[in-house]
Amino acid sequence: MTQTIPSANFLNTPFPAAQTLEGFDPSGPERFFNREMSWLAFNWRVLEEAMNTRVPLLERVRFLSISAANLDEFYTVRVAGLRQLARAGNSTPSDDGRTPAEQLVMINDDARSLMEKQQEVWSVLRPLLAEAGMAILSHQDLTSGDHAAVAQYFLENVFPVLSPLAIDPAHPFPFIPNAGFSLAMELEDKRGRKLNALVPVPGQIDRFLRLPGDSIRMLPLEELILAEMNSLFPGYRLLGSCTFSVLRDSDLEVEEEAEDLVREFEVALKRRRRGEVVRMKISAGAPRDLRDMVMEELEVSDTEVVEVQGIMGISTLKELVVDDRPDLMWPGFTPRVPERVQDHHGDMFAAIRQKDMLLHHPYETFDMVVRFLEQAARDPDVLAIRQTLYRTSRNSPIVAALCEAAEAGKSVTALVELKARFDEAANIRQSRRLERAGAHVVYGFVNYKTHAKISAVVRREGDKLVTYTHFGTGNYHPITARIYTDLSLFTCDAALGRDATRVFNYVSGYAEPALLENLSISPISLKQRLLQMIAAEAEHAHAGRPAQIWAKMNSIIDPDVIDALYDASRAGVEISLVVRGICGLRPGIKGLSDTIRVKSIVGRFLEHSRIVCFGNGAGLPSEQARVFMSSADWMGRNLVRRVETLVEIMNPTVKAQIVRQVMAANLADEAQSWVLQPDGPALRVLPREGEDRRLFNCHRFFMENPSLSGRGSAGAEDVPELTHEDD
Repeated sequence: MTQTIPSANFLNTPFPAAQTLEGFDPSGPERFFNREMSWLAFNWRVLEEAMNTRVPLLERVRFLSISAANLDEFYTVRVAGLRQLARAGNSTPSDDGRTPAEQLVMINDDARSLMEKQQEVWSVLRPLLAEAGMAILSHQDLTSGDHAAVAQYFLENVFPVLSPLAIDPAHPFPFIPNAGFSLAMELEDKRGRKLNALVPVPGQIDRFLRLPGDSIRMLPLEELILAEMNSLFPGYRLLGSCTFSVLRDSDLEVEEEAEDLVREFEVALKRRRRGEVVRMKISAGAPRDLRDMVMEELEVSDTEVVEVQGIMGISTLKELVVDDRPDLMWPGFTPRVPERVQDHHGDMFAAIRQKDMLLHHPYETFDMVVRFLEQAARDPDVLAIRQTLYRTSRNSPIVAALCEAAEAGKSVTALVELKARFDEAANIRQSRRLERAGAHVVYGFVNYKTHAKISAVVRREGDKLVTYTHFGTGNYHPITARIYTDLSLFTCDAALGRDATRVFNYVSGYAEPALLENLSISPISLKQRLLQMIAAEAEHAHAGRPAQIWAKMNSIIDPDVIDALYDASRAGVEISLVVRGICGLRPGIKGLSDTIRVKSIVGRFLEHSRIVCFGNGAGLPSEQARVFMSSADWMGRNLVRRVETLVEIMNPTVKAQIVRQVMAANLADEAQSWVLQPDGPALRVLPREGEDRRLFNCHRFFMENPSLSGRGSAGAEDVPELTHEDD
């Protein structure tokens, strides 16, 4: 069947007329969007999904929680870094021309609006949950029948881990760690003596207690503590209370000449807990004395304090997504096992030998990546395994397979990235587990993160050694692989196997590879390759040949790459970008980016794959196209300060799958798409009022259509027709 693309307003209609912005200098810094404000705009889009009535109710709660967790991390890392620069008097402008101090003002204004909107959304979702049989209670809502159950739960599960603290000269204010959440109280005893007290709310206990009964009733932990206050402070009555939480600077600094990198990171992780407070939230209406005491003890100013009119700790609302209410969540979805693997009775090596195999997660199960390594661990003909680990799960089956292989006497090299933000401690634990099993653990560079996703298995077949290689766009993390869209390429191509080995040798031995046959890597050649390919497409346009670029990524902010795309647009190259998150490029500006359009997809799954397709003088899609998959976003950190891969897809079948299915469906998506405007906001793609038509949803399409890696060839004639689906 010949593939057809739905009549989507992004893919099959002409580029919109470019705009002229008043006073805009196409050669000045305003040709870039501000990175931080672009990230905040993305998080607004996440929050918008919590307001989207087409999304199931508990999924809306989940989106609300994600938007809050995202914002917290943004403050502990990005805002913390800008604060350090501003306090040091650094006035070096960003690419868009703003100093750190100017950016902080913009960020704080927008972030406060975002937090206010989060509370507004919760005020809508909470009564909807109650109507659906899920009530969120306060301690005043407890019935007489509830109190006995609540008191028993408190004494058995909460009381033993609480540390109620009086605050006076003999009891100084305690240290509140990063993300610490506390309850502050004004108390009075029977003789009228007043006492300020603090109860740190333990993060090791679930935020919400589910009360007994047929309906779902949830009591927040701080409300439970207030209900049982007499158990903590017998003889006192409560005059007033508030809750507050803090975020601290969580960026890690590691000495470049560290003799023991693991020990240095362990010390740095302890410093992280005690970083400077970058934001404090406090419940609105807090007693003045309590508020002043907390601010003074935490050494925060008014600009760093956010009053919360509503619920604290919105990021913990994800706990409300309970398994016994599937009617309020997305319909169940089971990832597919590729047909070719089934044809070979689960033998991954036989399936890969037949031809290169492309998997599209989460639609095709990540279990195949795990099976690849488990089979390698148990295969007597496998001699060696080399594996990168950037992020993985706590009880990682990947790590278990590597340990099994090492214990079986195979040569196992694990490249563990200690600098994976907020996974440093987990990666230290994994590395020690691997070392105990006998694997050779490598930590890579001090100055570069190793973000490449490569697994290489060397197998004896007859009188030769064959390298089976897996290249991915996402992490070796079985849990996130259920919700992140990523590509996995399995191949036994000899050139790619040699290239993978050279990358491992580079990271373990620091010697730059003299030759890479079909791979480009950061920080050596990836950025240069991208710029060359963009320039080559511009040359096709100058020569009057079809010239197109389709690309998909999480973020694009590298100024050199953006300027190269601007130059290509001036030459007439049609450029269609799917950028989920940060975008520093301004599309659709006359004389600068007339032929560039940018969209963001935010929906059921998190778009994470990195792909770039060049028409190569024949346009897209075509057999002549050059197609790449990558571990790298188009950011300075990925292109200059990380070890990343850019793999050119040479197999015609895989190339057709990426261009005609993955990219075509992403570009055609309407249901989950936001189109970036020249002046900044992204507008949602929805039917006009009164227009009765269904929207194409790329996530639903991939859930409902056959596997990419089916039997036989997968040219255009075998690609299923893209049809409109209900949103």
